[in-house]
Amino acid sequence: MSELFTPYKIGPLELRNRTIRSAAFEGMCEHNSPSQELFDYHTAVARGGIGMTTVAYAAVCRSGLSFERQLWMRPEIVPDLKKLTDAIHAEGAKASIQLGHCGNMSHRRICGCMPYGASRGFNLYSPTFVHKMNLREIDEVVEAFGKAVELAVESGFDAVEIHAGHGYLISQFLSPYTNHRRDEYGGSLDNRMRFMRRCMESVVKAAKGRVAIFVKMNTRDGFKGGMEVEDSIRVAQELQKCGADALVLSGGFVSKSPMYVMRGQFPVRSIVHYMPWSQWWLKAGVLVGGRIVSPTVPFRKLFFMEDALKFREALPDMPLVYVGGVTTRKDADKVIDSGFQMLQMGRAVLEDTDFVNKMKADENHCSECEHSNFCIGRMYTLSMACHKTCKDITPALERNVQKINRQNERMERRLGYR
Repeated sequence: MSELFTPYKIGPLELRNRTIRSAAFEGMCEHNSPSQELFDYHTAVARGGIGMTTVAYAAVCRSGLSFERQLWMRPEIVPDLKKLTDAIHAEGAKASIQLGHCGNMSHRRICGCMPYGASRGFNLYSPTFVHKMNLREIDEVVEAFGKAVELAVESGFDAVEIHAGHGYLISQFLSPYTNHRRDEYGGSLDNRMRFMRRCMESVVKAAKGRVAIFVKMNTRDGFKGGMEVEDSIRVAQELQKCGADALVLSGGFVSKSPMYVMRGQFPVRSIVHYMPWSQWWLKAGVLVGGRIVSPTVPFRKLFFMEDALKFREALPDMPLVYVGGVTTRKDADKVIDSGFQMLQMGRAVLEDTDFVNKMKADENHCSECEHSNFCIGRMYTLSMACHKTCKDITPALERNVQKINRQNERMERRLGYR
């Protein structure tokens, strides 16, 4: 049997195999609470053979919300989360929850206050002005991370994934692109890691060894002036010292290089279609400037592998989770054979929740996801859904999806990715 389908133990957690559903935002939490749709999706993924499924991007406090349909950790949702984790466990899988704070990637109508980040500025994606966090706000968020972990334990989760990448708050402190502070939280990399260290101290203290602690981080920010691999490796080494049980190696900045995170075309038509008409000005802005602000980054299999291998070499004793472009059983085996203990998948198990079982049954199995990113475009307003199963997709949107698929195929062939 492939090592991919062997158990793996990390801290208090033992997985039935090495596969994890990545923390790809579902958009399934209307009123910032668990829904039947969220329950049905994650239990289906668990039934489909995954080792662990991750509930995505739960805000540790209200100021950390990016989206209207995003989970917000608070005591009143614990019973519904416990119902979800019990159902996942009944299917033989483990349950993880990603905890984070969006920082400057929000708007007052969503997060209830003027958005804040490591430094003041302007968030083009909301759009809104952002103020620099003061020391009181820093203390409050650090405490909120610990409280969110306590709620995750109470809810029956087996692991937490701390979001320290993609240009959200911890990442905003780490990156010189967003951190221009002149106090003890800015300047040198050691200072820029101070907020991360404090959050991790709060997380580890709250976990008390009861859940495994994963941390999602950037291998690089994906643009000039951001974090590069060398500094990111130093961050990874610091996270190991801070008590992380495993690191999830991703990359990109949602406010600067979103398609570096996800690859493919920015799904302009689907984003605009699902936006409410009350935001007509934002619809117009996305339609006119979406592809300029978020240029295409061609998809290819295992697109983070080159950088991830540098982390594998630099951290020989640290459990590492590979994520990015796993679309076939052969890809998955290659990841494990390259020295990564676990792997994460997002779009492959959205397109087919039985993907892992099918990989186990057929060593030549390949995902049928075409990476049109329709699911991502819909996610910004409603729930993430594949165009193949989405009941409200229009004929015009379907034609657009097929056009993008043809463009992607031509580009990938030209670049030698197919």
